[in-house]
Amino acid sequence: MSKQLSWRGVFPAATTQFADDFFVDLDASQKTLNALIEDGVDGLVVLGTCGENNSLSAEEKRALLTAAVEVVDGRVPIVVGVSELTTPNAAAFAADAEKIGADALMVLPCMVYVPQLPELVTHFASVAKSTALPLMLYNNPPAYRVSIGMDALEELAAYDNIVAIKESAPDTRRFTDLLNAFGDRYVLMAGLDDVALEGLLLGAHGWISGLTSAFPQESVALVKALDEGDLDTARAIYRWFMPLLHLDADHDLVQSIKLAETIMGRGTETVRMPRMPLAGPRREEVVRFVETCAATRPTLGGTSA
Repeated sequence: MSKQLSWRGVFPAATTQFADDFFVDLDASQKTLNALIEDGVDGLVVLGTCGENNSLSAEEKRALLTAAVEVVDGRVPIVVGVSELTTPNAAAFAADAEKIGADALMVLPCMVYVPQLPELVTHFASVAKSTALPLMLYNNPPAYRVSIGMDALEELAAYDNIVAIKESAPDTRRFTDLLNAFGDRYVLMAGLDDVALEGLLLGAHGWISGLTSAFPQESVALVKALDEGDLDTARAIYRWFMPLLHLDADHDLVQSIKLAETIMGRGTETVRMPRMPLAGPRREEVVRFVETCAATRPTLGGTSA
């Protein structure tokens, strides 16, 4: 078992590393996860969007989770993405993830199909019934064309193990609306990098972050400063980080984050099709963002850039 899951702090949405032949590189993936832990993150999200969940086979997902549990060795909680085309497959993976050793699940709506309210509720409820693990629902309307509305959350409140919401809607008013509607029934997590500070200020417990994979120390320092009431330092880090954080809101976020990891010596940019590595002006733009951030990194430990 890992240390207790508090939903506090920084949880990078970790990437899955591939070899040059596009097979999953379990050793490299473990090294990436270990490096993030050593840099002070509070938990890990594996097999999420940045983990290219939907580009992996069922067997690869289970092997990767097994490797993650092995290398993490209880040092931080592991939250694993549940992203499937059908509800039975999602429930089956949730049950297997519990057996393998995950600490919590991040559950997405079924991929491709856009559900009606009863279908959306039944999907999440079916996954909740398949496991005793805590569930975090992933709300990301721009990416998945589904908004988990207040009506769905009212019905899902009956399931005790549905405990959290990863909120990735770009409209930060939703944090306040959720807290007004449900109080502390659901733990809220900031899930979109370029409105993360706003989310944390408005009541999110922690930050599930994409660009933390490239700059984990700064992400940890930002949240630490905020927790300590040092808004000036948190703001300074956030402003320095923002050109990169905007990448998390783009459809090529996985390629951008992996390129940033590569430049920072933390992984490779190999992705599995249909994704392809960035090229041309877009690649040049992202390289420039990363190199600028690397050259102007804030001084951590009490003072900021």
